[in-house]
Amino acid sequence: MHWSLKLRGGAVAVSALLAAGIVGPTEPSAAGTTLRAARVMENLGRGVVAVRSGPAQVLVSWRLLGLDPAGIGFHVYRSTAGGAYTRLTANPLTAGTNYTDTTADLTKSNSYRVTPVTGGQEQPPSDAFTLTANHATEPVVRIPLRPGGPVKFAWVGDLDGDGAYDYVIDRQTSPQTLEAYRSDGTFLWQVNLGPNSLNQDNIEPGSSTVDVGNWDGVTVYDLDSDGDAEVAVKIADGVTFGDGTTWTHADDARQWLAVLDGRTGALSRYSSIPATYLADGPMAARLGVAYLDGTTPSLVAFMKNRQDGGAFNLMIGAWKYDGGSLERRWTWQRDGQNAPDGHNTRAIDVDGNGTDEIAEIGFVLNGDGTLRYSMGPRGIVHGDRFHLADMDPGRPGLEGYGVQQDNPSGLLEYYYDAATGALIWQHYGGPADVGRGMAADIDSRHPGMEVWSFSGLYNARTNTLTEPDASKRPWPQLGLWWDGDLTAELLNDGKIEKWNPLAPTTTGSLPRLVSTWNYGAVDASQGINPLLVGDILGDWREEAVYTNAAYDELIVFTTNQPTTTRLYTLAHNPAYRNAMTFKGYMQSHHVDYFLGAGMSAPPRPNIVYAP
Repeated sequence: MHWSLKLRGGAVAVSALLAAGIVGPTEPSAAGTTLRAARVMENLGRGVVAVRSGPAQVLVSWRLLGLDPAGIGFHVYRSTAGGAYTRLTANPLTAGTNYTDTTADLTKSNSYRVTPVTGGQEQPPSDAFTLTANHATEPVVRIPLRPGGPVKFAWVGDLDGDGAYDYVIDRQTSPQTLEAYRSDGTFLWQVNLGPNSLNQDNIEPGSSTVDVGNWDGVTVYDLDSDGDAEVAVKIADGVTFGDGTTWTHADDARQWLAVLDGRTGALSRYSSIPATYLADGPMAARLGVAYLDGTTPSLVAFMKNRQDGGAFNLMIGAWKYDGGSLERRWTWQRDGQNAPDGHNTRAIDVDGNGTDEIAEIGFVLNGDGTLRYSMGPRGIVHGDRFHLADMDPGRPGLEGYGVQQDNPSGLLEYYYDAATGALIWQHYGGPADVGRGMAADIDSRHPGMEVWSFSGLYNARTNTLTEPDASKRPWPQLGLWWDGDLTAELLNDGKIEKWNPLAPTTTGSLPRLVSTWNYGAVDASQGINPLLVGDILGDWREEAVYTNAAYDELIVFTTNQPTTTRLYTLAHNPAYRNAMTFKGYMQSHHVDYFLGAGMSAPPRPNIVYAP
C-alpha cells in the first residue's frame, strides 16, 4: 500500500511506504541495521491561533509538525479588515513557533497565517486564524455551542479532514447525548444515547450510559487512517445515531461497540461486546486508542461490571476498524489473576520496541492481549492515579509512579520500571486512601521529574525531598504546559499555577497565572476538572477546555506568553496522542521522552501522516 502524503496547511510533505513499504528511521541491532515501520498519525495543519495578550499585543502561535525538517523557518502574515496579507517578519523565525505582533490595529479584525520556509523558499501558507475587532484581552478562544445540558468531557479529532481539530462533547442530561462541532463551532450532529442512559450510577451504570465516575465509553480518533476521524461509542437498545436511525435489541443489557462516521454521526460498523459476564449486567467502559501493531491504531476497551457479592468482573479487549469492518482481535479476562486495576488506562510503548502496551496501575498487557507483568504479587493493590513517562532521563526507558488506596501493608506511593514492573522505591505510612498523585518536572535544581501525593515533593530519580517541608508542595491534580519554560505549570480547580522551588508555598497559596472563572469558565460536570487538556492549537504548549455556565460555549484556554523553546506538537508524539484518547479520572498526558529542565532535543517521531 502506498501512502502519498498531502501538503496541508503549509506542512512539509513526505512520501513513504507502510508495511510492505512504509518504513521509519533505521535502528542499529545486534544483527546489523533494522527497519521499523512507522505509525500512521494525523495529517494536522499548522493550528494557527492568535490571542490578544495586552493592550496593543497579539500573540500568534502555530504548530511545528512531527516531520518538519530541522531548521525550518516561518514567516508570519497579517490581513487587516479583510485586506491583502502583509508579511510581518523580516527574516524567517527559527526559534519558538510563536510571534508577538505589536503593530496591529486592534479596532479592526486581523487574520494571521504562516508560511514555512525550507531551502530558502516559502511554502504554501497555512489556514488563517481571525482575531475579531476590539477583541477582549484574554488567553481564550471561544467556540459556540447549541444550548444544552452540562458537559463532562470533550474529545478532539479531525472529523472533516481539513487538518484542524474538531470537537465532540457529551451532554449530561437524561437521556444523555453526544454532539459534534467543527473547529469553528459549526454544529455537525447529535447522537441520543436513549433510555439505557437514564441510569447514571457511577459504579453500575446503564448499558448505554457514558461519562460517569471513572467511565467514559466514548473516544475520537482516525481509526482507519484515512484522514477523517471516527467516533467510537458503547451502544445498546434505543441509541439514535446522527442520521436519525435507531439501534434496537430486545435485551437492554446487551452492548456493542459502534464506530460512527465523524462527519454525520451515522453508524459505520459495530461489533458485539462479549457476553461473558452478562449475567451480572451491562459493562461500564473506558475507551481509547493504542498502536498494538506499531503502525495502525486499535480501539481498546477496558470494561467492568459488578457481581452480586460486590466483586468486579474485568475484561479488556482490542478491536480493529479498517473502514469496512470492526473486528475484535482479542480479549483478556482477569478472573482469578492478581492484577490490580485503577481508574485510568494508559497506552504506551513501555519497552521501546515500537508497539504499544496497555497499562493499568498494577499490571500491563502486551499488544497481543497477554499479561506482560503484574505488580500484584509485589504488594500493589488498587489505586486512583498513576503516571508513565521518562521521569529519569539518566536511566534507560520509562518509569512509573502510582498511589495506593488503603493498601493493608501501609504502602502509600511507589516508583517502578515501566517495562518490567520492578519496584525502584516505595513509601509507607498508611493504610490510607491517597487519592491523588502527580508527576512533572517542577524543580529545575534536580534532574528529571518530581512526583508527589500528600507526603511531600520527591525527586523521582533520587527519592529525596526537594522541599524539606512536606506541606509546601502543590496539590497533586494536573500538569499544564503554559508559560514556555521547561518546568511544568499546574492546573487545579480552575487555577493555572506555578510552584516556585526558591520560594515554596503551601498548596492553597501557589503563585497564580490564570483564574479561569475570570473568563466565564466553569468546571466540568461531576468534578473540578476541565473537559479536556491537550495540545490542540498553536505551538507545543497545552490548551485546557471548559464551558461557560450556560453550556452554550466552549472556552479554550491557550497561552498568551511567548517562548523561544521549539518543540514539535505534542499531538504528533505517539504516547501523548494515545493519552488524549483516554479519560477515566482525568490525569496529565506524557510524551515518551523527557520533557523538562535540561532536556535534550527530542528524537524525531517515527510516524508518517495519514493521506
